[in-house]
Amino acid sequence: MLLFFLPLQQTRSFTYFLMKKIAIIPLRAGSKGIKNKNKRRLLGRPLFTWILSEAIFSNLNEIYIFTDDQWIIDFVNEEYSWSPKVKVLLRSAKSATDTASTEMAIEELAQHLDFKFDMLFLLQATSPLTTSGDINSAIKMLEETEFDSVLSVVKTHRFIWSKQGKSLNYDYLSRPRRQDFEGLFIENGAIYGVKIDTYKKTLNRLGGKIGILEMDDDTLTEIDEPNDFLIIEQLLSNRISKCKKSVNPIRCFVMDVDGVLTDGTVSYSNQGEFTKNFNFIDGMGISLLNEHGITPIVITSEKSEIVVQRAKKLGIENTNTGVKDKYAFLTKLLNESGLSRNEIAYIGDDINDLANLLSSKLSFSPANGTNKVLEASDVVLKKTGGEGAIREAIEILIKFNQRFT
Repeated sequence: MLLFFLPLQQTRSFTYFLMKKIAIIPLRAGSKGIKNKNKRRLLGRPLFTWILSEAIFSNLNEIYIFTDDQWIIDFVNEEYSWSPKVKVLLRSAKSATDTASTEMAIEELAQHLDFKFDMLFLLQATSPLTTSGDINSAIKMLEETEFDSVLSVVKTHRFIWSKQGKSLNYDYLSRPRRQDFEGLFIENGAIYGVKIDTYKKTLNRLGGKIGILEMDDDTLTEIDEPNDFLIIEQLLSNRISKCKKSVNPIRCFVMDVDGVLTDGTVSYSNQGEFTKNFNFIDGMGISLLNEHGITPIVITSEKSEIVVQRAKKLGIENTNTGVKDKYAFLTKLLNESGLSRNEIAYIGDDINDLANLLSSKLSFSPANGTNKVLEASDVVLKKTGGEGAIREAIEILIKFNQRFT
């Protein structure tokens, strides 16, 4: 018999790898402050999908969407079947009332799972600036330190006063300079994590020795009021647009279909969808993509056999129909191919394309794009969808890549 012994540090890492790390994203159908808050679109995506997709691409093992909203249940079941991590559970009416605590929802899930997990993380949909990196940092804190639980915070250098006119965190008679002021940590409500032994004792998201996970300043903003959507949307837009600063050739051209490859019209018969109008000039342009080493990809929210057949005719092997969350799905495709967003160009015409338009190296809108899309795109084309917009964009792409040859 051969016996193999791992160094202590490697043994510990392997043990943590085997630990079951789950997350709960609680979502209520009823929202008094902002009606349908969790489903409201933020850069074209339902609010809750921002934290869900980041959780999918983190080191979590399972993510539970815990909700009483049937629309969300159906959306998640249909849209994220490609990720075995994502689970959907119907929360009880009792845990989804206005007065029910989040702790009640967490306990309900834990009991449903018979407490068979090693670490539990609470992720909040109202904190859409949370990244997979933030989640992984929280996981690492519980894996590699003696902390029993962890919460995310933002450091503030604001001077805090009580209602009674007392300074709480500085001496106003000796006002410190900002660079010399230690400041305070404020909960941003984004991430909470707890080990199973501690959770069983406290039935709370926190307990025992608590670790502090510092996140970026902009994550202090949560969505509690309608105006918060405007603030968060601008912060998200700024963040995901950072890839535009890098200098890379375009490797993939990702295309929407309706209103882009077509003129946006469709004919129906008794059997359903009958015709869509494509343009032969665009078809020739796609053949030029292949000649110049740029891979064409189609992602459309509509399920259409006509699109599948047209893409096959054009030699587009990567055709994806019925995709509602295009941002998460494109992230999946890029991860699988080893590419990044600073190597892709994207063309779309409506708000469900916004996140991909903003985060791609080069983005296009046909002349018929909606106002928000026109504002978000790097290039507004002269041609409309189905009337040569794709060909116009491709010619720009080829010229763009020539600077790297």
